[in-house]
Amino acid sequence: MGLHKRQCPLLMPFLLLVTRVQPGAGLESIDYVPQLSSGLLLGRLTQSTFTLEQPLGQFENVNLSDSDPIWLVVAHSNATQNFAAPQKVEDIHAPASFNHNGYYLTLRTARGYYQDNQTSGVLRVLRVGNDTNCSLKSRGCNAPLPGAGPYRVKFLAMSAKGPVAETEWSNEIYLQQAYAAQTFRRVPGSHSKGTVVIIAFSSILLAILLAVFVLLVISACKGPVSQRSPLTPSRPYVELQSSSQKLQK
Repeated sequence: MGLHKRQCPLLMPFLLLVTRVQPGAGLESIDYVPQLSSGLLLGRLTQSTFTLEQPLGQFENVNLSDSDPIWLVVAHSNATQNFAAPQKVEDIHAPASFNHNGYYLTLRTARGYYQDNQTSGVLRVLRVGNDTNCSLKSRGCNAPLPGAGPYRVKFLAMSAKGPVAETEWSNEIYLQQAYAAQTFRRVPGSHSKGTVVIIAFSSILLAILLAVFVLLVISACKGPVSQRSPLTPSRPYVELQSSSQKLQK
């Protein structure tokens, strides 16, 4: 019995290590993939913003109070594996650390705003990167996006105790200039040296042909003028013909 009592204090640190809740453990996963808004919406994709559909009704069954925040996580596509849900508000990254951490949180919204009871005909969307006046060091700043992407986003619900639930990551999102660049890169041989040589040779040949054509036109115009010149009359032939006739007589 005495030995058992002496072993209990030694086992306590081990039990605490095994049963300790790891960061992110128990985080509820919501089967929802954030979507870009309808293609008919003006400004759906710009050079520094994109527009999402609101996750209406996705957090109704989550254990949250109406005042608990729901954040939008914006990440570089290749940094999603490095994302760790912050355990408290003080751990939330601002846009100023985007290039270093690969992600930041923005567009803090209460759950009541995402209730699935919207009025018919009312378009409810989220425009990411729409605030040009906020400080990049401010937590939750919705600053313009710094590049073409690709980006991926997801929603994260938090309570006073830490993260509660999160959605799936979205598909890759490219801004306008990224789409233009991809379309240009799909043209076969658009940057090949052979194409440049062919274009240069064709331009030189066209210039030579044009010069030859101009010379031919000038030559053709000079010929008729010299034949009709008043300095070369046909009078000597007439006189010679008349003289020959007199000799015959």
